[in-house]
Amino acid sequence: MSNAMVKQRTINKEVTLTGVGLHTGKEVTLTFKPAPENHGYSFVRIDLEGSPAIKADANYVVNTQRGTNLEKDGVKIQTSEHVLAALVGMEVDNCILELNASEPPIMDGSSKFFVEAIEKAGIVEQAACREEYVVKEVISYLDEETGSEIIVMPSDEYQITTMVDFGTKVLGTQNASLKHISDFKDEISDSRTFSFLHEIEMLLEHGLIKGGDLNNAIVYVDKELSPETMEKLRSAFGKDKISVKPNGILDNLTLHHPNEAARHKLLDVIGDLALIGTRIRGKIIANKPGHHVNTQFAKKLSKVIKLESRNKAPKIDLSVPPVKDVNQIMDMLPHRPPFLFVDKILEMSDSHVVGLKNVTMNEPFFVGHFPGAPVMPGVIIVEAMAQTGGILALSTVPDPENYLTYFMKINNVKFKQQVNPGDTLIFDLKLMSPIRRGIVLMNGQAYVNDKLVAEAELMAQIVKTKNI
Repeated sequence: MSNAMVKQRTINKEVTLTGVGLHTGKEVTLTFKPAPENHGYSFVRIDLEGSPAIKADANYVVNTQRGTNLEKDGVKIQTSEHVLAALVGMEVDNCILELNASEPPIMDGSSKFFVEAIEKAGIVEQAACREEYVVKEVISYLDEETGSEIIVMPSDEYQITTMVDFGTKVLGTQNASLKHISDFKDEISDSRTFSFLHEIEMLLEHGLIKGGDLNNAIVYVDKELSPETMEKLRSAFGKDKISVKPNGILDNLTLHHPNEAARHKLLDVIGDLALIGTRIRGKIIANKPGHHVNTQFAKKLSKVIKLESRNKAPKIDLSVPPVKDVNQIMDMLPHRPPFLFVDKILEMSDSHVVGLKNVTMNEPFFVGHFPGAPVMPGVIIVEAMAQTGGILALSTVPDPENYLTYFMKINNVKFKQQVNPGDTLIFDLKLMSPIRRGIVLMNGQAYVNDKLVAEAELMAQIVKTKNI
């Protein structure tokens, strides 16, 4: 899942942009702020009491009319996709987006200004490795109603192709492709949002494009422009006169690319799929994409990723000498047989540890725990998991033999399968947050034969002992 070679990145310093929200028409200030490792993207509404934060997560998508809108506990973020696309396109993994309204500024309807802001802030590498989901098989989502479909297939890197077909004379079929995410800035970021005249008329009637001056949307004229509509547009956009160019767009703008509409749809796909919360190593093919199908696909993929990562036992090579054998473990842990439940430590970094226990028939607990059908007690699996975690916790102090670790809390314990004599238990524990004041918070899984047998969140405290 993680990509050991690539480090996570955040921005170097804060950077602020001001503009208007397209749909609200309100002046809004957006500040990009550095974020810690494994934070991902979050929006913070500083105009609301307590400055509530909402994670950029597909499960918070509430509607996708004219943009991807998120909501959590009554806190809303509208039109999140152009800002998120800029972050993914610039390969920034962690960022806090502070807003004083519900919607980021529309700027010119593309991601260009956000990309420039990120460049101005600078990008810095962090210590943790980037999580990446490597696509092994085709995963697809089809919206029966519209015929829109998105698939992802295996590929060496994240690639996106969009195919759009609007079935109008002025804008028929267009395609766009991005082969390397590093080309996002030059090839995709300046592609602006677009609309058809019939949509603009409807939005104007309902008073819904308050922030739209015609410089942040390409308007494709898909019907006869009546003098009455012409007049409405003139006053709405504060222009002296408005006409249609030979290529069928209003004369407010010049296209940056002949296929700017398809490129903007590609930009939207990148922004919407940022809501998966994990980088993707695979090729996305989106046929007639839109925010609804994009976010449904994002929900589906994030479920698949969660499920796979839950059942993702660490790959163990038992021919490699362990990081710590049982004698080295006893040098660190105060536990002794029959209450020492870790035989080897196989992997250890400053934020994770992998341990092993061979479960044999002569364990003392089998004498009393269903002698006729021996099953390892669940509490002992959790204790063994905690002892493995204790090795990681105690490796952070120079003299581990002078410390003890005590449980403070155990949360979300689940037992999935029995553990029997003859099984080899593999424990995989990761720090959920940095160790502060001796408090250790870990997420642990136990596996037998690559199957999850138990999981728990453990909180413990490292305490210095006077003498043992």
